[in-house]
Amino acid sequence: YYVPYVLRLVFALGPTNTQTNTHCLSGCLFCRRSSLVITTKLYWGGKAETERGLSRKHIVEGLKGSLQRLQLEYVDVVFANRPDGNTPMEEIVRAMTHVINQGMSMYWGTSRWSAMEIMEAYSVARQFNQIPPVCEQAEYHFFQRDKVETQLPELYHKIGVGVVSWSPLACGIITGKYENGVPESSRASMKSYQWLNDKILSEDGRKQQAKLKELGHIAEKLGCTLPQLAVAWCLRNEGVSSVLLGTSNPAQLTENLGAIGVLTKITTNIASDVDHILGNKPHSKKDYHHSG
Repeated sequence: YYVPYVLRLVFALGPTNTQTNTHCLSGCLFCRRSSLVITTKLYWGGKAETERGLSRKHIVEGLKGSLQRLQLEYVDVVFANRPDGNTPMEEIVRAMTHVINQGMSMYWGTSRWSAMEIMEAYSVARQFNQIPPVCEQAEYHFFQRDKVETQLPELYHKIGVGVVSWSPLACGIITGKYENGVPESSRASMKSYQWLNDKILSEDGRKQQAKLKELGHIAEKLGCTLPQLAVAWCLRNEGVSSVLLGTSNPAQLTENLGAIGVLTKITTNIASDVDHILGNKPHSKKDYHHSG
């Protein structure tokens, strides 16, 4: 459990903590590099116009900078952290292919892209004999289901793009710690997270907490915690290749990783019970077809 926690710590520290990063990486790379999957994202950078976006210049320079900070020769996946309407898709695809061919990354993926944009990147790659994206980073949890369950499934089967889902605990909302309001030591109490505070205290937020209380009973029945149930529920989706975990300490990470043992306990009946409580299961194209 130590290795992924330290890697996340390195990303959190950022480029201004080079000395600390060195100690972190030297501490975690005692294991084989080939046994790790390390990713990085590109889009935001410096203040100059050329230091952000998905231009060829920023993709190449941004990835070089990330590798220097991580003190690595390559990453396994480099993500385009959001679409860039100012850069032609062909330029993005060719630049990603270039950094892969240069050995800087093994694969590339997208984040916050629509199914249409991912399909365009795939088509451009096939047209010019370039390398297409292999995965999409998408928000997915109990209260955010539509994109992963209805918009992306066609891509899973047609072009083999998988999902790396993020925020399985909805910024901590699904942990249950906001059941009785916002604790002073929580993320939602911070000034920069006023939007999260407002969301939790809204009418919809209180309804979500009521649903989480019911889901807590299912977790108890399965002999796990609510966060473990939430992460296992995400993993259960056939299109989800992996789930990104954000933790503030090793204990939280250890708890979340326990979701792997819960996965086989989520039977069809349990999944139906979860859907019944949530009441937000999106209708897929197949559902509409059958209902017609």
